[in-house]
Amino acid sequence: KVPHFSRLGDVEVNAGQNASFQCVATGKVSETEPFVLERRNSVVLDTSWLSRLSHKRLMATFQVEAQRGEQDHYRCVTLSPRGAAVSNFGELIVRVPPTPIAPPQLLRAGPTYLIIQLNTNSIVGDGPVIRREIQYRASQSTWKETHVVGSLTYKVWHLEPDTEYYISVLLTRPGEGGTGAPGPPLVSRTKCAEPMRALRGLTATEIQPRLLALQWEPLGYNLTRCHTYTLYLCYRYSMPTGTSGGNNATVRECLSVDRNTSHFTLRDLPPFRAVHIRLALANPEGKKESREVTFQTEEDIPGGIAPESLTFTPLDDMIFLKWEEPVEPNGLITQYEISYQSTESSDPGINVPGPRRTVSKLRNETYHMFSGLHPGTTYLVSVRARTAKGFGQTALTEITTNISAPVFDYEDIPSPLSESESTITVLLRPALGRGAPVSAYQVVVVEEDGSRRMRRRELGTVDCFPTANSHSEAQVKGAPHYYTAELAPSSLPEATPFTVGDNHTYNGYWNSPLDPTKNYLIYFQASSNFKGVGIVTMPV
Repeated sequence: KVPHFSRLGDVEVNAGQNASFQCVATGKVSETEPFVLERRNSVVLDTSWLSRLSHKRLMATFQVEAQRGEQDHYRCVTLSPRGAAVSNFGELIVRVPPTPIAPPQLLRAGPTYLIIQLNTNSIVGDGPVIRREIQYRASQSTWKETHVVGSLTYKVWHLEPDTEYYISVLLTRPGEGGTGAPGPPLVSRTKCAEPMRALRGLTATEIQPRLLALQWEPLGYNLTRCHTYTLYLCYRYSMPTGTSGGNNATVRECLSVDRNTSHFTLRDLPPFRAVHIRLALANPEGKKESREVTFQTEEDIPGGIAPESLTFTPLDDMIFLKWEEPVEPNGLITQYEISYQSTESSDPGINVPGPRRTVSKLRNETYHMFSGLHPGTTYLVSVRARTAKGFGQTALTEITTNISAPVFDYEDIPSPLSESESTITVLLRPALGRGAPVSAYQVVVVEEDGSRRMRRRELGTVDCFPTANSHSEAQVKGAPHYYTAELAPSSLPEATPFTVGDNHTYNGYWNSPLDPTKNYLIYFQASSNFKGVGIVTMPV
């Protein structure tokens, strides 16, 4: 009449799970009769779920939360008017899921992977370990991922370069809830990876003659693939060497740019020059260079023409001037401007300083012929080049024209005023200096064969007598001419008769009497001497 319980078996569960005790009563048993689960320390659990297995069998199920403190011996008890039924004690065994004592060990790191050793020889908790897993996350992220591991080493793939990760090991024992808490984490960082690609979008936001303001796409981790990187801006351009400009030297430079910026200004560039620019992104694992982009700086005013390139050929009333293009044209030369002004003259009849005159020349004309100038006059000449931006610096030089031979006012070859056996009297007229005053006059006698009567002939400009032979020197040298007199300009203020052969001495020259048996040509010449010599001779 009193029910009895089937044998109550031991229950083993993992900590944190519910342990289930099933008490099966056989005999005359009713659902109205109380069923309890009693611990060995007399604590009673009276919450149960009843289910009838047959008309004589009833099963009461009890759930016990399995923690370390709940580990004990339990038995089933039921009460009825016919008496009490008590089962044997069954043990509740609570197992603690295993956890590694030490963190995993790093074997090797790459840009996108970490190879680790699980390092699970020492654990806390209960075994046996039937499964191993690794759990990892980036240090700045809440995202986690878990992988089942089939060996004691594991390669964690698909990681981000230059990123810190926390990696822990999870161990699992048999039974539900057998996975323990993650072990101590390995804190490790992946290596940097080569930059993903070169920077793009290099453009100029401002272009000036000597300045380029540049910008490019913003930098991000998706490009650098490393938190430690350097951005270089490299540029090159050609510069002429020497004054001729025929040879070019290439200027190259690479500048480190602030990594937090996407713009930069290049300064001190040459005007009107093609500047080739590229960007280089570098980190410890590699370097990516962008394609080269060419920008043209704007024109500027040209540099000065080199003074040493000014060459000139002066004549008495003309100057031929030549120059070279500026070493730094800084653009397309559109014209040259030449200015000149007389500043000094040896001719007292010239008013100095004179008016300033300007001449424009085409871009391919690097020469000019000045005409209509005064002899023996110094001119200040300036040359400067022009571009679309304006005129550049001026090159200055002083050029002095040659003096010209003095000019006589004889309309024709004059006739002698009178003659004697040893003299001839002629009319001497003063000459007009050109570029310089007359320095001296010479009366020149040329012996000729023939009759006593003088023969007249036209003389060219080359018929002058620069060699100063006295009468005695001419006889010794056998020269056909000699100076018979040299007169100072002050002694000839106007037309004055002069007797050749009067046996007097003029400024060291003996005016020797003429030989009645010889024929003579008598010349009167004037000379000027100032930064050059000009001589004109007139037969008188």
